[in-house]
Amino acid sequence: MFIVMLFFSLHIDIKNFIQKNIITCQALMVYFLSFCVSYGSCITVANFTFFHGTNDNIFFNFDILSPMNYILFFTAFIGVFILLNMYISKRLVDKLDINQKTKRYFRIFLIINLVGILCYMMARYYIDTPSWLYFLFSLPIGILFLLFWSAVVYDISRALLSFAPISDSRRAFFKKSLDVSSMAATATLSLKSIHNAKFIEVQKIDIEIKNLKKPYKIVQLSDIHIGGLIEKSFIENIVQKANALNPDIVVITGDLIDIDVSKASKTLAELSKLNSRLGTYYTVGNHEYFHSIEKIISAVKSLGIKVLENENVYIGEEGEGFNLAGVYDIFGYRAKKYVPDLQKALKGKKDSPTILLAHQPRFIYEVTSGVDLMLSGHTHGGQLYPFKYLVKLQQPYTSGLHKHNEELQIYVNKGTGFWGPPMRLGASSEITEIVITP
Repeated sequence: MFIVMLFFSLHIDIKNFIQKNIITCQALMVYFLSFCVSYGSCITVANFTFFHGTNDNIFFNFDILSPMNYILFFTAFIGVFILLNMYISKRLVDKLDINQKTKRYFRIFLIINLVGILCYMMARYYIDTPSWLYFLFSLPIGILFLLFWSAVVYDISRALLSFAPISDSRRAFFKKSLDVSSMAATATLSLKSIHNAKFIEVQKIDIEIKNLKKPYKIVQLSDIHIGGLIEKSFIENIVQKANALNPDIVVITGDLIDIDVSKASKTLAELSKLNSRLGTYYTVGNHEYFHSIEKIISAVKSLGIKVLENENVYIGEEGEGFNLAGVYDIFGYRAKKYVPDLQKALKGKKDSPTILLAHQPRFIYEVTSGVDLMLSGHTHGGQLYPFKYLVKLQQPYTSGLHKHNEELQIYVNKGTGFWGPPMRLGASSEITEIVITP
């Protein structure tokens, strides 16, 4: 709001703006690099996945699951955060109109925050950590991202202010206002996003399906990410909310577990309490490949949940129901195991409408015919604004219902849990109540 008011209320002299080309070029370079770093960090950190499908170019010629490449990944992971810290320090902290002692405190905070990110990675995968401490370790990634975007907005605002044809006293007033509002906004948004992650919304939607004989209610869960802060109580809440909707079926579209399944057995067992008239169905996401997908599939099956492994089942009474198909995730192409096979998944299906469970929305490019509705997740709706717009560079759809073509619709769940920081901004956690109608 500050930028918009300033830009349009103050008539900027374009000629003067162009003449100050040195500052302008520097600013443009910073903004371009900022975008590159933010996009890279978004894809690397939030998804930990690669752009590969049956007809895609291969961007990586190595096995991501090998030990050496885990080291390379984590090195790049930390490198990105160091760059973000440097940007915040140079382009935000250094430019604030505060004394040097306070600036030093801010820089110390950035260092502590970076150490917290390192501790988070250790606590997530290698060291058993008390929940309260794990929560503290989980926050720095989200706080850093919000600080980074605040720094970018601050940088742009400061550049615009420097070209505004106003008196020095008025410019100084706007500058101090910008300093205060930038830090206040970052703190407020951080607290708000932490608060948002505690609550799961029930998103209700009706979807018309051609040639369907009768309505069915489907409850979709996705991207729960059991592990870390997603513990038994969190799953109990999900189960309670889902059961209260009295669904015909429950579907889980991947990224269910994000730790060794042996450490999640009690939490996972809560899903056996899901009640529906015609059963619970599950298909894997990309994160299952990082934690022994074979064991995860076996554990889910032991709960009485049907795992759709490139196959389909018929839901409902003969002639009045629909086909429910499911495929492995496209990360299977990279892992070279549990590879999605749509042709196999649709083989033998009945002459009725077909719903496909596929974790990543971009799998829709492989669907040419035979599917009426695809249910996906993976994107988390961006989880922390404004990453939603960066995720769009990787996935065709980030959330909600979309008509892909005349024959095929897709619904993307924003995720029932969260990954990384326990924070959500502009993308609430979601349980989806889908009523498919003729």
